[in-house]
Amino acid sequence: DSPWLAPTPHRGQRNEPALLPWVARELARIRGLSAEELARRTTENALRLFPRCGAAQPSPSRAGRA
Repeated sequence: DSPWLAPTPHRGQRNEPALLPWVARELARIRGLSAEELARRTTENALRLFPRCGAAQPSPSRAGRA
């Protein structure tokens, strides 16, 4: 957690979750990935670490049902 280490376009301001896209784009650039590939990989990692989070998502066949 770095509340005062905001990404470059917001340097000097308080860091917050809304600035995550700037961090993700820079990390993707450094790693030589597209932003979409970085999102896919980080989502897979999160679901492996917290498998119950994936279970909370409705399956496509059940989406929209009450």
